[in-house]
Amino acid sequence: MSSNTIQGKRSGEVAAPTSGFFQGVAKVTGGTLLGITMLASSVAAGGLVGLAISLRNLPNVHVLQGYVPNETTHIYDINGRPLASIHDEANRDVVPLEEISPNLKRAVLAIEDSHFFTHHGINPSGIARAFVANLQQGRTVEGGSTITMQLVKNLFLTPEQSISRKIAEAILSMRLEQVFTKDEILEMYLNQVYWGHNTYGAETAARSYFNKSSRDLTLAEAAMMAGFIQAPEEYSPFDGNYQVSSDRYQTSKVRQAVVLRRMRELGWISSAEEAEARKQPIRLGQVTSFRRSEIPYVTEAVVQELSKRFGKDAVMKGGMRVQTTIDYKLQRIAEDTVRRAHDNMWAQGLYADQIALAAVDPRTHFVKAMVGGVDYSESQYNRAIQAQRQPGSAFKPFVYYAAFASGKYGPDSIIGDNPVSYPDGYGYYSPQNYDGSFMGSITLRRALEMSRNIPAVKLGQEVGLNKVIEISRTLGIKSPMDPVVSLPLGSVDLTPMEMAGAYATFANNGWHSDTTFIAYVTDSQGNVLLDNTPSPQLVLDPWAAAALNDVLQGVITRGTATNARIDRPAAGKTGTTSSERDIWFVGYVPQLSVAVWVGNDDYRPLGYGATGGTFVAPIWRDFMLQALRGVPVERFRPASDFPQP
Repeated sequence: MSSNTIQGKRSGEVAAPTSGFFQGVAKVTGGTLLGITMLASSVAAGGLVGLAISLRNLPNVHVLQGYVPNETTHIYDINGRPLASIHDEANRDVVPLEEISPNLKRAVLAIEDSHFFTHHGINPSGIARAFVANLQQGRTVEGGSTITMQLVKNLFLTPEQSISRKIAEAILSMRLEQVFTKDEILEMYLNQVYWGHNTYGAETAARSYFNKSSRDLTLAEAAMMAGFIQAPEEYSPFDGNYQVSSDRYQTSKVRQAVVLRRMRELGWISSAEEAEARKQPIRLGQVTSFRRSEIPYVTEAVVQELSKRFGKDAVMKGGMRVQTTIDYKLQRIAEDTVRRAHDNMWAQGLYADQIALAAVDPRTHFVKAMVGGVDYSESQYNRAIQAQRQPGSAFKPFVYYAAFASGKYGPDSIIGDNPVSYPDGYGYYSPQNYDGSFMGSITLRRALEMSRNIPAVKLGQEVGLNKVIEISRTLGIKSPMDPVVSLPLGSVDLTPMEMAGAYATFANNGWHSDTTFIAYVTDSQGNVLLDNTPSPQLVLDPWAAAALNDVLQGVITRGTATNARIDRPAAGKTGTTSSERDIWFVGYVPQLSVAVWVGNDDYRPLGYGATGGTFVAPIWRDFMLQALRGVPVERFRPASDFPQP
């Protein structure tokens, strides 16, 4: 809204200054007013002369030419659904002046500075009227500040009430008016002003108070909101618990009436418009500054990743627009699946207090869903990305891939499942199978399907444990690893997210990208800050990856994970530690890789007979059947499509 737009509605503006701020002046006789005006002018002149000595200590208003206020960062899912808003003290969204409703511009000017487009930063008559009111009351009841002066005070000065500060405020205001246009000043003010409840700026205030953009505010809503500026927490309809109070709402209506009356007195609205606005029902929103994220485990993980990249200050104040990789629908399915599984566990004789789930798209390595625990309100510890737990036999596919990639083994190669011992620095280590039996000579396929421990340890020795570690690093696993003899059986602590990401590379026939929660980041103006468009690299031998996929499908169809069977080809591996403290299932289809872990934070055993195949595979199945509903069936590429190393 330009100055012409305002001035075109200002007939009679000075003729009816009889409300609110101006009532004290209306009672003063002409002679007294003249004397007071002269006195005020003398005081102001004396102050200006005294202050002139230290003018160089005042802030340079030119710095505002590149000024960007703190803004709220908004986080969205992959489809653009809002997930969370992150901010420091100031919850603010900056918008251009032309995107703010003319109703709000007029309402704010009417109640705060109706002479805005005619003064040059200070309004001497306004200062005089404030002086009279303060003199009559014996205390400071009116400030006489223009919008420009309010802006200067908010940006440069302290809120103290003193003559020296008012003089500095006046000087800076006049300087500001020399550097910026009226529209620029009004835009800065409307984006800077405090509207209560940690809400700054017109856009965020409109969304809090009325659940709409500032450009869509009606006259009734704009007048009410403008009335809050002088004392936001006092005039707001929300109480200390951010709930609407009937008494406070009536106070808000009184303020609305004051603003509407002032607008009518200025000739900016008609009596009919005033009456209609006062009668209009107001549908209030809710305070946005203190909303909790619906999916806090995800939100915190996103903020953590952003902070590593940009720094926490930039995240909290930089007004970023963050498109995450999360699919909100899948996220809700994952959370519901975890809660349902946890509710059923004790009835099944499984004494576990926590479950974590991580889901990754193998084609992009985008995280599609993540559950860090059963209940965030009880524990904020994110087990999906922070809990390093032993994966047990779920680690064996890394060893089998290394064997296939060596060119010495294939799925039908024979290996002995019989007693064996290896020196381990403390004597000899003799691996045992879960059931204590031996199967003799078997194929690698059968050994992995039935999760036999001795063949895995033998393969680790044959291909080299350092090679297994190297492959794990290639697949994105960063947790510490040591080349101990029992490494093939999962003697290493890994996170569910690391497992889901690594298996995703198997699902994509060896093509790998870094696992991420973030797809795209811009600033509030749309400038691109980060583009995580995937650029997969082929890091595994395609034949070996395809051979592994083939064998791991057998784990589900006829091995230890028959409880994971779904309506399409799927591959995966169970994991159970010997102490029965951690049980896993990690499985995938070409479009989705999912790791599920079950255990206790204090490492208590889960109960006799607790295995990944018995208790965790059904959780994975429950999630996948829902997550893949409507998703086309895809088959894994056979190893015959690729040359064997």
